Amino acid sequence: MKSIFCTALAFLSLGAYAQKGVVLTDKSADKKVEVSIDGKPFTNYFYPGPSVLKKAVLYPLLTAKGTNITRGWPLDPRPGERVDHPHHVGMWLNYEAVNGHDFWNNSLTPPSSKGTYGTIVHTGIKSLKSGKKQGELTVTADWLDKNGGLMLTEITTYVFSGDATTRTVDRITTLTAKTDLVTFKDVKDGMFAIRVARQLEHPSKSPEVFTDASGVATKVPVMDNTGVSGSYRNSEGIEGEDVWSKRARWCNLRGTMGNETVNLVILDHPKNAGYPTYWHARGYGLFAANPLGMKVFSQGKEEINLQLKNGESTTFRYRTVIASETLSDDKINQIAADFGKVK
Repeated sequence: MKSIFCTALAFLSLGAYAQKGVVLTDKSADKKVEVSIDGKPFTNYFYPGPSVLKKAVLYPLLTAKGTNITRGWPLDPRPGERVDHPHHVGMWLNYEAVNGHDFWNNSLTPPSSKGTYGTIVHTGIKSLKSGKKQGELTVTADWLDKNGGLMLTEITTYVFSGDATTRTVDRITTLTAKTDLVTFKDVKDGMFAIRVARQLEHPSKSPEVFTDASGVATKVPVMDNTGVSGSYRNSEGIEGEDVWSKRARWCNLRGTMGNETVNLVILDHPKNAGYPTYWHARGYGLFAANPLGMKVFSQGKEEINLQLKNGESTTFRYRTVIASETLSDDKINQIAADFGKVK
């Protein structure tokens, strides 16, 4: 299995390198779909199954210059990385409390609390289309309870595009209830997220304790901050770790990786529940938008508890922009306005 992860970056055939535009290649034997843009690797839609991951993810994510912005651990560990939260892998969408089931924290090494975990299982590729300007991938999945019972069906469309300095992913996910009533309880951990590389974290300023995949706790006085330069800024002008628990239309994680300037922007969509979303964005590398955690983030002033009756659906839309340059607020606002036109 390790060979799958070690070759994650070397995923294009010689023929694909010669192609321009956005090329999607189905590698069903390796449980992934490879995405390249103008002959350069960008990402994989990776669905190895519950024995490896409890949901499908995009992993890794590369800039237009080929820099990996996602944490490697636990799939492909790199020196100097944190080894906390084994369920934080690549880019994903799930939630902590759905009919009493925790989809967010489920991994091969769940917390010692032994909560009731749900699993998201990839069920198929509906369509796969390459294109000169963009590529589209539509996939399906089942949200299963602890006994394997069907709770929700998922249809997700990814739209990939890019140019000389940017890479863009739109994720449009529709969830449909398949039981009498599905309740997304208002909680902290959710919903659309990326776990970033160490260089894009905020520099650590205080001692911390991290638990590895074997459940062994390690006390870290202060981590080595060499090359660590991340800093958030949201659409309301709030910066640093203060973006956590604040509403905003978008949030930009800025940093430097080697000699490359990197801006990583996640944009909410006006049609999403809870717009503008609250941000569950942490300095240690978790970058997440959670529109359904109002009670926690507002200190009890708001509460949502989204519910779907059998057959009812809700759709979540997010755009992620990975830029090898500095993006001004005005530029991001233009991108947000364009994304707002997406149905």
